Order: sequence, then C-alpha cells, then structure tokens
Amino acid sequence: MSFYDVIQKYDPQQVVAEIEAMTATDVQRALAAEQLDNHDYMALLSPAAEDFLEEMAQKANAITLRRFGRTIQLYAPIYLSNECHNSCRYCGFSVHNPIPRRTLNLDEIEQEARILHDQGFRHILLLTGEAPGKVGNDFIAAAAERIRPFFSSISIEVYPMETDGYKEMVAAGIDGLTIYQETYDPVLYSELHPSGRKRDYRFRLETPERGGAAGLRRIGIGFLLGLGDFRSEAFFAGLHGRYLAHHYWRTLLSVSFPRLRPAEGGFQPLHPVSDRKFVQLMCAMRLLLHDAGLVLSTRENAELRDNLLPLGITQMSAGSCTAPGGYAEDNSASEQFAIDDDRTPAEIAELLRARGYDPVWKDWDEAFLQSSSE
Repeated sequence: MSFYDVIQKYDPQQVVAEIEAMTATDVQRALAAEQLDNHDYMALLSPAAEDFLEEMAQKANAITLRRFGRTIQLYAPIYLSNECHNSCRYCGFSVHNPIPRRTLNLDEIEQEARILHDQGFRHILLLTGEAPGKVGNDFIAAAAERIRPFFSSISIEVYPMETDGYKEMVAAGIDGLTIYQETYDPVLYSELHPSGRKRDYRFRLETPERGGAAGLRRIGIGFLLGLGDFRSEAFFAGLHGRYLAHHYWRTLLSVSFPRLRPAEGGFQPLHPVSDRKFVQLMCAMRLLLHDAGLVLSTRENAELRDNLLPLGITQMSAGSCTAPGGYAEDNSASEQFAIDDDRTPAEIAELLRARGYDPVWKDWDEAFLQSSSE
C-alpha cells in the first residue's frame, strides 16, 4: 500500500464541498484540539476559518517555537541544467518554450558552489529539468561528489527516480529530496502535463516513498499554488505529509509553499492564491504537522516573507538564481521562474537577527553519524 492507495479514497470536488461546508463551531473545535483529525484540518482550511486567522497564527507560532526555537535554516539552489523534455504548461523550462538551453559542466558547477560557499551557505539544493540522455543519475551523482567538500548537506529537486537511483544519490553524498506533486488532482495533473515522463501521476506521487526507502535523511513535498483549488490541494498535501511522517519516521519531513511566478510561456494561475489564503494555508499546515519544516522561497516578495516568519517558517532560500550558471556570470540561459525577493544572503541574515531569529547556515554534518557509530 502507498499514498496513492490512500488518495484514491477521496474525490477532490467532494473534498472542496466538505471544506466549504465547515462552520465557525468546527473551526473553534479544531483550534482547541492538540492533534488534528481530518475533520479539524478541513475546518482550518475552510472559508469560515478566515475569521480566526489571528488565533491560528498565535497557535502556529507557539508550536513552532516549542519544536524549533527561533532558528531559520538558510539554503540556496544551484540549477545544473534547464534542459527538459516535459511539456508542463506552467513551467519556463517546458520543452515547447524556445529558450536558450544550458547544462553546466563540473567545473562550472564547482564555480557556482564556491560562490555560495563563500556567501556562507552549507545547505544546497541541486535542480535540473528532465532530459534523459543529457542529464542523468550519473551526472547528478558526479556533481554532488564534486561539491561535497563545500557543503554539509546536499539535496536534489530533479526528476523522479527509482529506489535504486536514490540509493546512488545517497552513495554520492546527497541526503535530501524535494519533490512537488504540482497538483494532487489527477484530472488537472493530466491536463497540465500533456507529454513527457512527468505525465505519470502515480509514479511522481510515490516518489517520496522511494526516497524514504533508499535512506534519504530529509524529504520535502509541496504543491504549486495557483494550479488547483488551494483548499483541496492543501488537504491532500497535509494527508501526504502525515502519511510520510508515519511510514518514514526516521526521515525529516518538510513542506514547501511555492506560488506560481511569471515564467517563459506566460501561463496564468488557474486558481490565484491571495496573501490571506497563503497565511491560512501555512498556519493550518503547522497546526497539522507540528514537527515538519516549513519552507519559504524567494518566489515571495521581501515584505511578505518578513511578515510570514512568525507563522511557522523554519527554512528560507536567500539570494537565489533560477538559471544555470547564474551566480558566476550573466548568461543567456533562461530562468525557470522569476524570483521576487532579490536581497542578498547577508541582508536576509541581518534581517533575521533584527527580528530575533538565529540564521542557521549549517545544522547537520555527516560526522554526526560517524561519531554515533563509534
């Protein structure tokens, strides 16, 4: 049994109807609960809960302080390639977009890594499109091995792999996986992915489980805000997170909140998510998943990111570039999407300190495992 079998029991439209039927009484019951059941979580995602955002925010803040203290982990992405054979309608890397394509070589990857290392980063995220034959498992493993001396933790956000593929990544020094389902609605998923290997909804949905089975230390999930109804998508993301936390309890879970940003191709959000709904989603997720990391990227503007800090955020990207080679040079390779917070890592760190938070550049080292085994 996998999460695919769990999600088959639900109809997205019915889930939306149940959420929208929740009342203020349901919301109050959920706020009084120490651990949420599905009914409680639906209530916190409902329109009725919008009148209780202050109470939700206070409880989300208290849970986060209890579980994580006042620390915010900083990380940055390195885009290894923008080659992609998928036709995702919303992505700047789509095979149908006539953009300049580029794949970095190992020397260029090391150059990007050195720049981020010098800025203070010790957590890094490697990203690619999906282009079999051009960017494969061996390439990603070689990139990770090349830059391992610079970072204590390396994660990947690439195409889905089989379990053996993730074991190869672990052997290369990769300890984390981020994989967004994009949308949990299978009908909408099919419409948005008309061709390419990414069209396989089930294979992508079960990817975090294969990563967990391979021994990855950290797994991050999420959905792309703006594609499907945010209430239904948030409900399924919450179920997914709870399933993974239960079945892969040795793996650290995180949830990201990527909101659609302008990208090549001009795709417009099907269901725009307002800042108010964004806050509601984040608070509800924290009240459901007390121990999950909540991740906020530079997709969001500086003012909003600053104001969201007390609501449960534990990880933030900083100084991001979403084009291959973008840290080392101005180049013609296109970005996957436009960022909205262009402050430097140093500026982000200073802002965190001014708000009473401790910016964490490094919170893990493989030596911890070696010490515990001696």
